[in-house]
Amino acid sequence: LQTRMQSLQPDPKAQYRTVYEALKKIVLTEGFWRPLRGINVTMLGAGPAHAMYFACYEKMKKSLSDTIQHGGNSHLANGIAGSVATLLHDAVMNPAEVVKQRMQMFNSPYKSVLACIRTVQKTEGFGAFYRSYTTQLTMNVPFQAIHFITYEFMQEQINPRREYNPRTHIVSGAIAGAVAAAATTPLDVCKTLLNTQENMALSSVNISGHLSGMMNAFKTVYQLGGISGYFKGVQARVIYQMPSTAIAWSVYEFFKYFLTKHKLEKRT
Repeated sequence: LQTRMQSLQPDPKAQYRTVYEALKKIVLTEGFWRPLRGINVTMLGAGPAHAMYFACYEKMKKSLSDTIQHGGNSHLANGIAGSVATLLHDAVMNPAEVVKQRMQMFNSPYKSVLACIRTVQKTEGFGAFYRSYTTQLTMNVPFQAIHFITYEFMQEQINPRREYNPRTHIVSGAIAGAVAAAATTPLDVCKTLLNTQENMALSSVNISGHLSGMMNAFKTVYQLGGISGYFKGVQARVIYQMPSTAIAWSVYEFFKYFLTKHKLEKRT
């Protein structure tokens, strides 16, 4: 839904005003499973990407917190650790995101994930999978910094003793995801344009060939949609991120609690 709603020059049949209208139209005209196209490639990359992401975050957070604020919880350390963890996460997830978004576009010519990978590789080269990597990082570094700082801040407010408490992890995760998603929507719109390379949108502003680079994407979005163009799909983005970050944090905190408890039991 987010990819479709961020389309800058959509086909008349793929113009949506609200998230509900978009979902209803897609299901009725393209089938029940259409909104989930490309999800398998995301799931394939998500496991290793999140494992590296949380391992790197936890290690860096502890080291930096001890350096910056000995024995305390430093929000600066949380932000830096989240930003560095993003570099590893996005190196795995960026190609998966390119494939997913191309498959989700209206009238997408790709029949399967493998067909999409082969066609993009043949016609645009390997670089196409990383064309939006710097944009992704430009978006995800502030996103993750805001996300981790908000999560740790919320935990300080509603779970000051930092015990395993699923409800507080879900609430903190959802709020952190919503705040970070809303704040970084303009960057996400630029990323979608770089990933999908909408022909109609680019030709309407006399751009031939492929659009590349963050600054070019920013200018193009403004030319096509003005200030409001930067916030296309903001509701879909927030709605998507809230459960996503709530689930990620609750699963992560559960395994952290389970493994720590198991380690302590083994020692005793």
